[in-house]
Amino acid sequence: MSSENAGPAISTELLTRRFGSFTAVDHVSFSVARGEVVGYLGPNGSGKTTTIRMLCGLLTPTEGHAQVLGFDVAKQSEQIKARIGYMSQKFALYDDLTVRQNIEFYSGVYSVPRDIARVRFDQLIKMAGLEGRTEVLTASLSGGWRQRLALGCALVHEPKLLFLDEPTSGVDPVARREFWDLIYELAEKGATVFVTTHYMDEAERLSDRLIVLQSGKVRASGAARGVLGDVVGEHVVVLPTNAEGAEGIQTWLTARGLKASTVLASWHLPLDAAGLVAFVAAFPTLRYEVRIPTLDDLFLALAEERA
Repeated sequence: MSSENAGPAISTELLTRRFGSFTAVDHVSFSVARGEVVGYLGPNGSGKTTTIRMLCGLLTPTEGHAQVLGFDVAKQSEQIKARIGYMSQKFALYDDLTVRQNIEFYSGVYSVPRDIARVRFDQLIKMAGLEGRTEVLTASLSGGWRQRLALGCALVHEPKLLFLDEPTSGVDPVARREFWDLIYELAEKGATVFVTTHYMDEAERLSDRLIVLQSGKVRASGAARGVLGDVVGEHVVVLPTNAEGAEGIQTWLTARGLKASTVLASWHLPLDAAGLVAFVAAFPTLRYEVRIPTLDDLFLALAEERA
């Protein structure tokens, strides 16, 4: 078996990228198995897009190593580019071309043989639900239809690995759901998907595994529940910042090395099971809500850490 078909789809070891004195990606190590759907999460500026650009062969690492589909990102970038699909919120569609012409253009870019390209065109139009729109100018398409077309163009050469960088930004919830239905159809057929998103419901519901980046470093990795427990805790206690009897909360948190996020005049306290028991004992008269943490809480916790 060739190295292209063996081993993980993505493997990084201490992958680092600096821009002058600024380190955008800082000694990042992780692996993505073939057929996995992995969510790559983190606040703005955490290094997500820089990581993807290195993995796509568009940016050379400053230090460390990475392989994509068995190819070295620093030495074999052209082989990688020919075998992956890359789609971002700024995917380059040509507004003065029709849907058909955009797909045909990308077929040429990826050197898809003409007879195969004709078959592929029909398959992609059906997959993306673009029947009846093939001769429509791209400039006249709505955000959701442009998104479908961009996905079709990224898949024209049948890539084994698909990179999606904020692919559903700026489209309505219905278009987002329809887009993810298409992605899961691809995953069920064996494609590997590596995606960044700020829509927490997407990340938690649709990814097999999450990798969380913070200031260029991997902060946590694993299933959604495990990641939330590692970063946030097992519970979140929510109470108004002006709650009666809450004067001692900040002192109580500081003594335990904890921080509360403040959202819309409410404190959000991340606590494990023991911390929750201690909180209830310390503040028996307070009125509050206890809930399971969400990925929104994770981003709040990361923001607090960064601050």
